[in-house]
Amino acid sequence: MEKFKKLKNEGNDFVKMGDYEEAANKYSECMKLNTEECTVYTNRALCYLKLYKYEEAKRDCDHVLQIEDSNIKAFYRRALAYKGLQVRKRNMAGI
Repeated sequence: MEKFKKLKNEGNDFVKMGDYEEAANKYSECMKLNTEECTVYTNRALCYLKLYKYEEAKRDCDHVLQIEDSNIKAFYRRALAYKGLQVRKRNMAGI
């Protein structure tokens, strides 16, 4: 568990610095150690949203909502992912 906390804190530090790609990598490493910890999924979803990876963000939020069906962050970030996917779809239709 100590390694998990260290990786999560490193991910949080990368988020604060705006390095969302590296933060997502740290959260992914956390998931290898504990697949049931919802905060790393919602944190990685935030990173994916910042990186315009809406499908990945939605997938992480869906995973959280299977474990915690009332997780507010997961609902909110999934809504942002859906919004991003709709904007991308509209932009592609205009090409």
